[in-house]
Amino acid sequence: MSVAVDPNSFAELPDHLTLPLEMDPNASIVESKGPLGQRLLSADLIGQEDLEAALNHQSEKGQKLGESMLELGFASEEQLLPFIESQLGVPGVKLREGLLDPLAVQLLPRSFAEAHKVLALFRVHGRLVVATDDPQDLDKIDRIERLTGLDVLPVFAFLASIERIQQRAYEDGFRVDAVTADLDGSAVELQLDREDIDVASVHDLVDGSPVINLVNYLVLQAIRKQASDIHIEPSRKFSTVRFRIDGHLVEMLRPRRDIFPAIVSRIKVMAKLDIAEQRVPQDGRCQVVADGKEVDLRISTLPTVLGEKVVIRVLDKQRLTFDLHKLGIPDPTLSIITDLLKKPYGLVLVSGPTGSGKTTTLYSALELIKSVSRNIVTVEDPVEYQIELVNQVQVDSARKLQFATALRSILRQDPDVIMVGEIRDAETAQVAVQAALTGHLVLSTLHTNDSVSAITRMMDMGIESYKLAAALVGVVAQRLVRTNCPHCKTTYFPSAEFLEAVHYEGDTHRSFSKGAGCRECFDTGFKGRTGIYEVLPSNSQLRQLIAEEAPLETVRKWFDEQGFPSLLGSGLELAENEATSLDEIARIVFID
Repeated sequence: MSVAVDPNSFAELPDHLTLPLEMDPNASIVESKGPLGQRLLSADLIGQEDLEAALNHQSEKGQKLGESMLELGFASEEQLLPFIESQLGVPGVKLREGLLDPLAVQLLPRSFAEAHKVLALFRVHGRLVVATDDPQDLDKIDRIERLTGLDVLPVFAFLASIERIQQRAYEDGFRVDAVTADLDGSAVELQLDREDIDVASVHDLVDGSPVINLVNYLVLQAIRKQASDIHIEPSRKFSTVRFRIDGHLVEMLRPRRDIFPAIVSRIKVMAKLDIAEQRVPQDGRCQVVADGKEVDLRISTLPTVLGEKVVIRVLDKQRLTFDLHKLGIPDPTLSIITDLLKKPYGLVLVSGPTGSGKTTTLYSALELIKSVSRNIVTVEDPVEYQIELVNQVQVDSARKLQFATALRSILRQDPDVIMVGEIRDAETAQVAVQAALTGHLVLSTLHTNDSVSAITRMMDMGIESYKLAAALVGVVAQRLVRTNCPHCKTTYFPSAEFLEAVHYEGDTHRSFSKGAGCRECFDTGFKGRTGIYEVLPSNSQLRQLIAEEAPLETVRKWFDEQGFPSLLGSGLELAENEATSLDEIARIVFID
């Protein structure tokens, strides 16, 4: 089921959705000089034989070279558009129904559109966007302006695409959902447990509603854009959908306020939550199949004064890697970490703020050391990903199964390795240290600014210094930094004062890189993330400092003197390699 587009709805969308032209971000860097065929040859997109065949086809059909390339399958629209855009100096679009406003289409009579091989796409701020295969035909543009009384913004589209979409756009009753027009009905499939839920009642609840399509669209787009979370929030005039991409929230849509309760109800049904209960928080989960792969969704609702806020955590197993060697850890640091994991017993801590990748690092460590000869047990809240050969225990407050109580039970299960999702309180810390002292390798996480601070945090929880000195094997501190967008990366020269502030000791006259911001990266300048790491391995000197309860600054000074990998050093190395910007390192790493 689809709904008609509100012509004003585009004005409500964020800037990056106001003009949904699918321009290739590489268009600006494509050489515009010379014939199209020669430029495609220079870019190694086609061979000489392909070019000759396309030129012969062009001569026979009397069409443009780009059209011949498409018909013969030598290149795709995505490959050709940047070259044509640079040659013509206008945007190029890959036409699809989701770009069309049905009301704008009707501004041009069908006979006129077919005769002039044009298609009106949508109207934005008094300008009519029109697709044509010849955007430099000023006479044609002038005729459209006289006919519509509007200023025309011409964009390039291939003739075959224009004719294909025209046939559909001028059909009687043509209707388009502004955000779900191109969504395949089977693109997202909810995995329902028939024993727990009545499928018929679900379909009765939302039968004939576009809400299913909208929710499916949000999930599918979040997966494709590699978002970690979907935030759906109410406000007085509209609702807001934001995706957390690379650690930052990006506004994606503003659905109408009147359909917000239906969106929340649909999500609750998917997660098997109580749709009638709106006054208390609820948590649930479900599994969907999107683009042919299974994805887990963890769903949380929170009552606010304007309605329920929903957050969906997207757990895409195929996007993650639990290979310690593929996390971007530098070789010297990786060597120290693997040495820590070879210890037969002791406590290994991974520290960092929420969302810094600690759980991924721990899972990768378990993947490295697991075997049929080892009994590995974890206690987590929640269990995000399931690992073969690892016994994973879910914390359950309702059944009074907390970290500490679960950990005590695990110790009676003859474990070799124990992973504690997080040391949150003194009781869990005491049991974890005791387990490390009695012949078990214990892996866990802490929320601290750096590796050295983990020592004082454990002592603040009541761990005796002599016990911590004997149990601690090492601490790994980490952060996730955003990497420069490859589509808009530029060079710049930071000031000497800034380089001094970040303690950069290299060539102060060299250039660094950062993203300028483009459509591909939502104008952030960043696309993707990688880790920076700091490792504090335990040795006799550190054990003595811990046993003597040395002040934090004394331990930190000793750490600096040892030359161990540090967060700042790891970040500056990434900036030197132009993988990220100095500003991003300064934002992420705490600098004295």
